[in-house]
Amino acid sequence: MLAAALLRLKGYRILARDYRAGVGELDIVARRGRLLAVVEVKRRPDMAAALAAVTARQQRRIARAAQAFLASHMGLGDLDIRFDVIVVRPHRPPRHIKDAWRP
Repeated sequence: MLAAALLRLKGYRILARDYRAGVGELDIVARRGRLLAVVEVKRRPDMAAALAAVTARQQRRIARAAQAFLASHMGLGDLDIRFDVIVVRPHRPPRHIKDAWRP
């Protein structure tokens, strides 16, 4: 997955990919130092379409899934959490948008 490779190049350690909880799904959960990044990956032809696809409803589901992930991985609860988006567009490098939203 291109998004996971980008994160690894930036020094993140991938903890989970396609994590499914009853309340939602997380595309990537990655850690760098004291930061836990919950990353939504969107494949769209342009940036605006990708960002519009991360609706408020989807953000709530991702936040609930992140809570479920933290509950099942007890040692991570004291980390700072951030919600990011990686946009993958045809014929362009992926773009990492840090702190894309806050629940």
